[in-house]
This record gives sequence, structure tokens and C-alpha cells, in this order.
Amino acid sequence: MENLFDLSGKVAVVTGTSRGLGQYFGRALAQAGADLVITSRDKSRLAEFQAEIEDLGRRALPVQLDVLKQDDINNMVQAALAEYGKIDILVNNAGLNIRQPAGELTWEDWDTVLNTNLKGAFFVAQAVGNEMVKRRYGRIINIGSCTCVFGMEGIGAYCASRGGILQLSRSLAAEWGRHGVTVNVLAPGWFKTAQNQVLYENKPWVQYITDRIPLGRPGQPNDLDGTAIFLASDASAYITGQIILVDGGFTTGATKAIV
Repeated sequence: MENLFDLSGKVAVVTGTSRGLGQYFGRALAQAGADLVITSRDKSRLAEFQAEIEDLGRRALPVQLDVLKQDDINNMVQAALAEYGKIDILVNNAGLNIRQPAGELTWEDWDTVLNTNLKGAFFVAQAVGNEMVKRRYGRIINIGSCTCVFGMEGIGAYCASRGGILQLSRSLAAEWGRHGVTVNVLAPGWFKTAQNQVLYENKPWVQYITDRIPLGRPGQPNDLDGTAIFLASDASAYITGQIILVDGGFTTGATKAIV
């Protein structure tokens, strides 16, 4: 039987791969057989990860990409096509957060978060998606978070951007499905990254969160591998416009029973 999860011969663009979850996603896809386009606002920060992917026997093209710059987006797509001739998979991962109480969030902070996480994600998807539509094949994975489906205090702009990612993905799925392009959201739960490392320095907070995760622990890097490969592969060919929460059950709202 054909291995529906095999990504051999596929080309995947993974944005925001200088650190954190972007590297998790890129590593998983490469281990499944894909060649990569890896991106960062500072291309020099990609050298170590490029070497790691090449040690796996896959190719990795490093490209400078600031998702707030349309020229960067267009140049990234053209570089990918020049190197590989196609793009099969997009993992739209680049993003950021600014933590401020709602009463203190500035106009500039709001624009920074929404422009990066939502506007930037859309225009990357647009540039890559247009090429996928031409070939009548593509897998777009927009990275969200648990805040796609619930709110949290102190990160209003981030929650708005992640809610927007879910609705954007549904809209793109509706429009591009007839052209063979699927669009889904992979939403990680609590994973320790450079972006949220400060939270993990608060031991009572870590215990508070852990107590609300039915599987009893925050996420580990490899917990994302299977879902990323699934959504990038032909195993998910009839799935589009959906969100998969990889959160250990956090969004069940579970708490420990009091007995």
C-alpha cells in the first residue's frame, strides 16, 4: 500500500525557522522526505538549521523573509521556484506576541501583532497559493494556537490575530479547494519557545497550566510531528478548512477533580 505520509519529492516552505516551533515543523517534514525553504528576517540565523536539515539528507534553501515586506514575500517565492521548480507545502509559522493589558496596549503594538500574524500570513499564503493553484496541488498549514478558539487576558491583539487566522483559513479553503489546494490550521497548545519562555520561569504558573492539561504535561517538540506531516501529506487530501488542536486536551476546559 502506498505510504500516504511520505513527503519524498515534495517541497515545503516553512516561515520563521530561525528558532522555536518553525524548526520543529521543518525538521518533521524533512524527516518525512521533504526538501525545505527556510526563512528568517536575518538570513544568517538560518545557517545552523540548514546544516541540520542537510545532515538528514534533505535540501534546505535559506531565504530572507520579513512578512511585513511584500517584496520579501515575492522574492522568497521566486527563489523557491528557481531552486526547486515548485512549492507543494506551506507552513505559515512566522509570528509574534506583545503582552500588555488591554488598557495599555498601544496603537503601534496592535499593528505590529496583527500585521505580522494575520496580514503577513495572508500575503505569504496568497503568493504561495497562487503558484499552487496553477499546478492544482497544494497543502497550506497556517499555524495558530489555542487562542484561535478561546480568549486569554493580557494578549488581546494576539487573540484577535489567531481568531483571524482560523477564519482566514476557512475562507481560503472555500476559495482554493476547487483548485486542489487544502488550507488548515495547526494550533499548538502549551509548548515552551523563545516567545513564551518568560512564562515558564514562573513555576506556579507552569503547575497551574499542567493541572489543566488532561495528559498531564506541556507539549514536547515531537508532539507536533505527526499532525504537521499529516496535514502536509496526501493522508489529509480530503480535509480542508479545519483546525487541529495539539494541546494535550487543554481546550477541553478540564481541571482536576476535587474529592
